[in-house]
Amino acid sequence: MTDQTGLFARMAVAEGRLTAFAEDPPSGLTDPDPATGEQWDAGQAWAHVAEFVPYWQGEMERVIAGARQGRDPVPFGRTVADQGRVGAIESGRHEPPAEQMARLAGALTLIRSYLVGLDDADWNARGVHPRRGEMTVAEMTERFVVAHLEEHADQLEKLAADAG
Repeated sequence: MTDQTGLFARMAVAEGRLTAFAEDPPSGLTDPDPATGEQWDAGQAWAHVAEFVPYWQGEMERVIAGARQGRDPVPFGRTVADQGRVGAIESGRHEPPAEQMARLAGALTLIRSYLVGLDDADWNARGVHPRRGEMTVAEMTERFVVAHLEEHADQLEKLAADAG
């Protein structure tokens, strides 16, 4: 079984780090993404953080459902050019970060509850991502939720440090 305790602890730390910036978001642009060169303002980072946890939970649910039906690995995921992703970031970028954080906190409560209910077979269900290839649900959770939250907390912390 995956180390749920470690994943949940990291998720909680990342949530706390993000919460610190919800009331007073930093200004400026993030460093360029190494793969795309894309730079975001804090509003774009918040819009993405608020939308991606529910998205990835839905993808985990699809992978697990497929595995339970004997379809393993199940295609899942999206790339940075996905129009749903791009649209959610653009439409949410001007919403107050405190509202985005409230949505994120609710999504994190839901995904924690979901993950606690998984058994070993669920954690080991396999999907195939269009760019990253085959991954288990445990790997999806670590990469697309936990590490992703940490990356965006790092971005906001760097923006705050650069502004200060």
